[in-house]
Amino acid sequence: MIIHFTHRDTKYSVDLSNGLDISIPLKSGAQGPKCFYAPDFKVEPVIAGDFIGSIEQGSPVNFKNILVNPHGNGTHTECAGHITAQPFTINGCLKEFHFIARLVTIVPDVAENGDKAITVRSLEQDHFREIEAAVIRTVPNDTDKLVRDYSGTNPPYFNAETIHWLNDCGIKHIITDLPSIDREEDGGALVGHRAFWGYPDFPDLGKTITEMVYVPDSVEDGLYFCNIQIASIESDASPSKVMLYNMLPTD
Repeated sequence: MIIHFTHRDTKYSVDLSNGLDISIPLKSGAQGPKCFYAPDFKVEPVIAGDFIGSIEQGSPVNFKNILVNPHGNGTHTECAGHITAQPFTINGCLKEFHFIARLVTIVPDVAENGDKAITVRSLEQDHFREIEAAVIRTVPNDTDKLVRDYSGTNPPYFNAETIHWLNDCGIKHIITDLPSIDREEDGGALVGHRAFWGYPDFPDLGKTITEMVYVPDSVEDGLYFCNIQIASIESDASPSKVMLYNMLPTD
């Protein structure tokens, strides 16, 4: 299917049959990708008496449980309910699923304390005007991101100034290959999350944060048509699939 639309007075076409999935597949029993000491992702057959829900073990059907921590196991999309006492859910907050996104590749800056952070200085100032989603790929970008356990490693994160700047640009959806936009250990401050959602003063329930994607080096920086897919889960976060599509200018 080919769709056509106009963005900033330029007409584009997108081939929806030719997208790039930047979410990370989860494999049962694998040690990653994960973060924050989450349990491993597992798929296990239901056992009820003599019944074992596995064709491999003699059942006529596969009938299995899935154990997943959305925040800790692989690619996930979260809403403001991640940091609020109110029961906001990703299924209730995310109502649009297609966006214009810009992919940029960033080398995190190194602070005096050794932390690595995404800073405003590392972003070009006109990258995110008049679009809805920012896709941040960090360097180094090795394929270890597909299986890495980030727990206890103090990964790079976004500093508060950067989040405020993205807010000023009008960004509604942050998509990053990092396990969190905030520092792994910050005493519960969650400065980036609070700044992005405007919590507690003016929470913006239409915004989302997607973490732990993987964008191969072969994908060039630039504008993309983006689709975020979630499960219909009434919780603050859901495992998600994120698709990028090339936008081709047309006459």
